[in-house]
Amino acid sequence: MDAHNLKSTHARQVERVLWIVLGLNLLVAAAKYFYGLASQSASMQADGIHSVFDSVGNVIGLVGISLAARPADEGHPYGHSKFETYGSLIIGVLLLLAAFEVGSSAVGKLTSGVYTAQVTPVSFVVMVGTLIVNLGVTLYERRAGKRLKSEILAADAAHTLSDAFVSIGVIVGLALVVAGFPMADPIMALFVTVAILITAVGVFRTGLRTLSDHACIPAEKIVASGSTVPGIVEVHCVRTRGTEAEVYCDLHALVDPSMTVLEAHGLGDLVEARIKRDFPQVKEVLVHIEPYGADETAQGTED
Repeated sequence: MDAHNLKSTHARQVERVLWIVLGLNLLVAAAKYFYGLASQSASMQADGIHSVFDSVGNVIGLVGISLAARPADEGHPYGHSKFETYGSLIIGVLLLLAAFEVGSSAVGKLTSGVYTAQVTPVSFVVMVGTLIVNLGVTLYERRAGKRLKSEILAADAAHTLSDAFVSIGVIVGLALVVAGFPMADPIMALFVTVAILITAVGVFRTGLRTLSDHACIPAEKIVASGSTVPGIVEVHCVRTRGTEAEVYCDLHALVDPSMTVLEAHGLGDLVEARIKRDFPQVKEVLVHIEPYGADETAQGTED
């Protein structure tokens, strides 16, 4: 199976997860928003709107993974995998918008002093039920993201978890409203806003590490793997870049200077195969063969 087929399989698996999560998020959003509308609960309506952001994030994820799955071409010789990273950053922006929406709504209610929520037992049934769904979706998507090494699933799982934080805040706020503290609803929403912002920072940090070509695998691990090939004297100058699921690596390998070009090339192929075996996420290894002791020989000639 070639790299393109592997990538297509990866994309199909990620897309399958995103479609499942999209359907669940739409159900959760509808339940919270329409019951919030019926009960005049601003916090439940806001939570429903926030869940819609989750659904939009799923759609962005589907577009991003579709673009990322395209094979390498003349304009993108390393492929399109970073489109998945771009999608995760857009989800981060959606988190910021969600934080603004929830926070501004809370501030508006606190400054106006108008609290219109009508809390009923059904309010708690809807909120607890959707919270359970959100937590289940988060766990499912996070596990899938780790298994598939997908940045966009990890970002979307964080987005869904932020929705769970909002739901918890709404539940606590509704309970305090029942206890006679109507101001608790918007106050809890402000705490939830902070939680969403923290989640957004984590999403941006992961995405920017990829876009800044941060090392994907510690160099010493690559050195240890490549050095196990018989005939390789030393491995150094290791560099890695790419996404968590698609890593590109280049390195220098020192060999016996008396080797023929064919023998040295064969060792380079073995190093490449060994590293790909030890690190399945590595899609390409560029091995630069150098003669061992060349620097010392050159210095001796100069002297």
